[in-house]
Amino acid sequence: MWLSNSSVGRKFVMALTGAFLVLFVTFHCLMNSIAIVWPVAYNSVCEFLGANWYALAASAVLAVFILIHIFYAVMLTVQNRRARGADRYAVVRKPKTVEWSSQNMFVLGIVILAFFVVHLIQFWAKMQLAEIAGTEGVIPPAAGTLFLQEAFSLIWTPIVYIIGFIAIWFHMNHGFWSMFQSIGWDNTVWIPRLKKISCWWSTIVILLFVAQAIVFTINAKNDFYKKNPALRDQYKEMLVPMIEKDFGPDAIQVTQAFKMMPFEQLSPAVKQQSEQMKQQLNDPQAKAYFESQPGGKEQFEKMQKQAEMWNKMAGFFNYLEEGDEASANVMPAQPNR
Repeated sequence: MWLSNSSVGRKFVMALTGAFLVLFVTFHCLMNSIAIVWPVAYNSVCEFLGANWYALAASAVLAVFILIHIFYAVMLTVQNRRARGADRYAVVRKPKTVEWSSQNMFVLGIVILAFFVVHLIQFWAKMQLAEIAGTEGVIPPAAGTLFLQEAFSLIWTPIVYIIGFIAIWFHMNHGFWSMFQSIGWDNTVWIPRLKKISCWWSTIVILLFVAQAIVFTINAKNDFYKKNPALRDQYKEMLVPMIEKDFGPDAIQVTQAFKMMPFEQLSPAVKQQSEQMKQQLNDPQAKAYFESQPGGKEQFEKMQKQAEMWNKMAGFFNYLEEGDEASANVMPAQPNR
């Protein structure tokens, strides 16, 4: 097949998949920018891109393009090495027209791939994948700002990310204009223009990424994503589906009370309810009573599920209040009238 058997075909595939990845990186940059100017909206975007069919389809397409890009990059590298043979070990002066990034695209790709794996572990695995597998932790998968909190509170995260961004800049700066060259747009007029556009495009995108990493790190160190009142109210809304899932027909009454109660009152109420449920389930007399009643076993199992839910929510509130000394000393706020 021409696309896989010829050098021109392989470069054409690399160009097409590369163009898709450039667009994805740009979109991802714009999405992350929302987290700086409007964190609540960023969480809404994360919820929209959760385990929904359209988000899963987009993730699958992205994975396919990445794998194809990597596969063809390896093929072209092996082909070039075979073509050069022993000459590749000779010390030669490289022409000034040959960019450093052009000579090291494969190495840059490996660095970017390693960075990409770290990024997947810190975010995608804990968000979309956890939602698909039903293995959500204490943090709801839609709470993207809290995963920023978790990732960028680690001292090594901004360092790794900035190294990854630099590698992406070199890779994208060269790849942007060379993909046009690969599809035949190769003339003395447009190549210099495309190189300038490539430089500006990649520089703007990467500078935005670096700025985001700095802002996320500062906010994470200050626990902004845990303490911000608007975000706390949004996190509270994210817990409602858990109640609806485990309470069934009784969920409406519980969720209404849940939504109306201010965060400062809701946190101790949830923790108190969690402790009460634990005590009830651990009481031998209560267990014996349920077992002696018709349908008591099913009711007891339902209580166990609800207790797990309350315990999980209590753990979430504890997580949000870590280091929040004020929450332990301030009297519960009165509801707004």
